[in-house]
Amino acid sequence: MTAVACTGLRHAFGDQVAVDDLDLTVRSGEIFGLLGPNGAGKTTAIRLITTLLPVRPGMVTVFGADPARRPLAVRRAIGYVPQLLSADGSLTGRENVSLFARLFDVPRRERADRVDGALTAMGLAEAADRMVKTYSGGMVRRLELAQALVNRPRLLILDEPTIGLDPVARGALWDKVTELRATTGATVLVTTHYMDEADQYCERVALMHRGRIRALGTPGELKAALGPESTLEDVFRHHTGDTFAETQGGFRDVRGTRRTARRLG
Repeated sequence: MTAVACTGLRHAFGDQVAVDDLDLTVRSGEIFGLLGPNGAGKTTAIRLITTLLPVRPGMVTVFGADPARRPLAVRRAIGYVPQLLSADGSLTGRENVSLFARLFDVPRRERADRVDGALTAMGLAEAADRMVKTYSGGMVRRLELAQALVNRPRLLILDEPTIGLDPVARGALWDKVTELRATTGATVLVTTHYMDEADQYCERVALMHRGRIRALGTPGELKAALGPESTLEDVFRHHTGDTFAETQGGFRDVRGTRRTARRLG
């Protein structure tokens, strides 16, 4: 079964084409990595999939639902953890997840149990009633996962979820993601700049550059196609030309990402 299908997807910001005739399929139940340099179009593609940007031209379906025609059905099927911080430091962990439960229209009679379940799944039960501003960076990212899980999504989308985290916190977060996939069967679509993460955790990866998919396959297949002893980082450099890409958002987005990294510790 197909979780996400993109066909001929295109999106531009003025004269800057961010996504250029993108064809992409994510299989149900897999952990799929979308890789590429800054400005490759990864986040724009995710925003198109998650209904945050209009799809025109091209086609997107999420478990067969068209975001343009059935946006609510798509939103109910997904959990989304964006690059920039989505947790409110002035609220407790429980209050943050409860807010998302209301936003996702979780039935009132189920909310308390769903919130408790999401916090427990992310190892945050004991810290649930502390203010989020007292959390470590890894705890904040796990809280954002709890927020995304409270509606029990079939598709979990993580946009650079480990940005700004130390190696121990990165590993702990990935342990939670893989445990979640194993216990719920959820599909995971993740973007990351850490090639070791993609190599270790993703069953398939697509390398995106200048709005298009340049390579697609398992990490092993992509490394083997380049030659013996090649790494996924070598594959990345090969398909991007080892060049610096222009980012779509400019200084404001760079500043925001750096601020997020500092807040995450």
